[in-house]
Amino acid sequence: MNYYKVTMTKRGKRITEVVKAKSKISAMRTAKQEFIGFNVLKAEETTPNIMDNIGDLLSGVQKSFEPKVDIGNKISSIRQIAVMTDAGISIHDSIDEVAKNTENPKLKTIFTTISNDINAGKGIGDSIEPYKEDFGHVAIAMTNLGEKTGNIAGAYHKLANILESIRDNTKKFKKAIRTPLITFAAMGVAFTILIMVVVPKFKEMFEKFDSALPVPTQILLFLENILNNYGLYVLGVLIVIVYSGMHSYKTSRKFKYKVDKILVHPKFYLIHKIVFFATMHKYTLVFGELVKSGIPVSEALDTAVGMVDNAYIKQKLLTVNSNIARGISLSDAFEQTGLFENMLLQMIRAGENSGQLDMMLGKVEGYYDSRFQDLIDNLAAYIEPIMLFFIAGLVLLMALGIFMPMWDLGKAVK
Repeated sequence: MNYYKVTMTKRGKRITEVVKAKSKISAMRTAKQEFIGFNVLKAEETTPNIMDNIGDLLSGVQKSFEPKVDIGNKISSIRQIAVMTDAGISIHDSIDEVAKNTENPKLKTIFTTISNDINAGKGIGDSIEPYKEDFGHVAIAMTNLGEKTGNIAGAYHKLANILESIRDNTKKFKKAIRTPLITFAAMGVAFTILIMVVVPKFKEMFEKFDSALPVPTQILLFLENILNNYGLYVLGVLIVIVYSGMHSYKTSRKFKYKVDKILVHPKFYLIHKIVFFATMHKYTLVFGELVKSGIPVSEALDTAVGMVDNAYIKQKLLTVNSNIARGISLSDAFEQTGLFENMLLQMIRAGENSGQLDMMLGKVEGYYDSRFQDLIDNLAAYIEPIMLFFIAGLVLLMALGIFMPMWDLGKAVK
């Protein structure tokens, strides 16, 4: 959600109000509904005031404690619906049964509501639409496809396969990054303990030196002073900075775009490749599966781009559909994004010409998946030089900071 300054007039009187909305059009529509009788002139994106920021921050804290829909439970529920409907059980009875058996409280509430809506005469697509944030764009698209073709079971089997592929890659990445993160955390804790416990023992001796202390020793003494006297304040400030950054990333479109652009910059060692290949794999996986299922290319593109988390890549991919509407081929539209390698563009172009686009998209998805898997499998080897560099730097700083003054003292004694 963003903030917009909306300018309105009524009987020659002009006023401006700040409205919170997803887009400029939504802000103008909201203003018309809230301020009846006013003519909305324009809406400009603006920054929230301090009270709004505090309110958003508190709202974010509250939401962080709300129960979330676990992707494993979601896949299991979707698979159960697919199996039951495939066996001839009605979609209402299938969803009602899943609602009774699921353990996730939020998912239980959602499926109970959907079941009641279907019982009241709504279609399954209309019933699941309000929960787009919980299920994702691809779930809505596959539901609508199943409803149109009358094959909910087949659509939900494919949906479960897509979500399983995304979950497995996410789980594999978290598992690969866990050991390096634990190592870095242990290094940080050990260095902090050394600074707070070991350095003070040498502090009194160092302060008796008449000559200037070496730079490494001055750095250690400075860190010791900060951590021992202001450690809790430093920890509090770090927590606030980290949480504020995470909150801004979730709520501010401009901030998220800048961060995402940095993450995929080639100078951002290793991270840019992981983010890029993971994002493109998810995009091509969803797009290829939707095209294979019979969904029109334009609708499949809209759904697939909705699965892209990186705002910088998403902005580039959003141009594909608009270019296709202007008569440009899919391969040329992909080429204009600058995200696809020439080899992949040739494969997509060949698929367009031969009428085998879905098969070629599968090969493109396989390429991105193999590159991503290779990165994850060799992540430890890629990160090892960075870890060695930090360990060597900390050990060298500690050794030089403590021993250099002692060497100078030994020379003075001689």
